[in-house]
Amino acid sequence: MAYISFQPKDYFNSHLYSGNDTTNNQQVGLTPDLVWVKCRNNGVPSHYLVDKVRGDEKYISTNATTAEQTDSNTFDLVSGGFNLAGGNGWTNVTGRNYVAWNWKANGAGVSNTDGSITSTVSANTTSGFSIVTWTGNSGSVGHGLGKKPAMIITKSLGASGGWYTTHKSLGAEMQDNYIFLNTGDGNSTNNDIWGGEPTTSTFSVGSGLIGNTTHVAYCFADIQGFSQIGRQYIGNGNADGAFVYTGFKPAFVMMKKVSGAGYDWVIFDNKRLGYNDANKKLVANDTDVEANTSPAGQIDLLSNGFKIRTTDGHIADASPYFYIAFASEPLVSSNGVPTCAR
Repeated sequence: MAYISFQPKDYFNSHLYSGNDTTNNQQVGLTPDLVWVKCRNNGVPSHYLVDKVRGDEKYISTNATTAEQTDSNTFDLVSGGFNLAGGNGWTNVTGRNYVAWNWKANGAGVSNTDGSITSTVSANTTSGFSIVTWTGNSGSVGHGLGKKPAMIITKSLGASGGWYTTHKSLGAEMQDNYIFLNTGDGNSTNNDIWGGEPTTSTFSVGSGLIGNTTHVAYCFADIQGFSQIGRQYIGNGNADGAFVYTGFKPAFVMMKKVSGAGYDWVIFDNKRLGYNDANKKLVANDTDVEANTSPAGQIDLLSNGFKIRTTDGHIADASPYFYIAFASEPLVSSNGVPTCAR
C-alpha cells in the first residue's frame, strides 16, 4: 500500500489576493487552466472566468447570460498563477479583496474527434476535469476524461444564453435534465438540450442549446479522495443540520437546491475566513458580497465532509440538494487506500 498518488492542491485550490490598480502578479501554487475570480467585499463586479482553451483575457460570467467578452492586456494565465495589469474593474481594484478558484487541466487543448463534432479538449484524467470547446448544437462531443462525467457546465460563447448545467443526481442519467448556473431556478426537463446519456468519451448536445455557435463546457468526474460530484444530500431545516460525508476535507463546496425557484448556487471554500462555523458564502448566480447567517456561519468544513449549520433555505431546507466538492486533504487515495497507510 502507498500514500495517495497525487496531492489535491496540485489540481485545485483557492487563492486570496487584494487588488492594486496596477501590475499584480499572483502565484497560486499550481499552473491553472481555469481561473474563476469573484470580488468578496464589493457587490458590483461580476464573476470572471478565464480558461486556457478559450484564451487569456477572454472572460464569461456565471451570473450573466452575455456572450464571451475580451478585455485586452488585463488577465493572463502564466506558469504558477496569473498576471493582472491595470485597474480591471472586476479583478484588480485597490481596496477590494478577491478569491480565485483554480483548476489544472492540460494546457491549451488539442483536437478531439471522439464525437460527431470535432472539439478542442484540455483534459486531466488524474483529477477528472476537462475544458471543452466546440461549434454546433446537434451531435456528440468528445470530453477527454476517459470516464463518464458526473457534472457538465456549458455556456454559449458566441451568443447570449443561459449556463446549461447537468449533474448526475438530477436523474435520467443526465440525458434530459438541466439547470441554469446563472439563475436560482430549479431543475427542468427538455430532451432537446443534451440529446443522450454521456459516455466515457463523449456527451451529446441537442438542438435546444443556443444556436449554431461556439460553446464551452467544464466537465467533472468523480475521483475518490479528490472530488465528489454525483451526489445529493437532504436538508433538515435545522441549524444542527445534515452531515455530508465526502471522504476528504473539502477545499471547495458548491451546492444547489434541486427544485423550486429563488435558491442560489452557494459556494464555500477553506481560504475565506477559513474556520468553523463562520465560513462565509458566495453565490455563483449573483454578484453578492460574501456573507453568513448572523450570528453563526453556514457550514462546518470537516476532515471527512461538511455539516450544515444554518436554517438558510438555500442550503438547509428539508429538500434534496446536489453539490460538487473538491479536497484539500484526502482520507483515502484515488485507489481507496487510506492516506495513513504505507
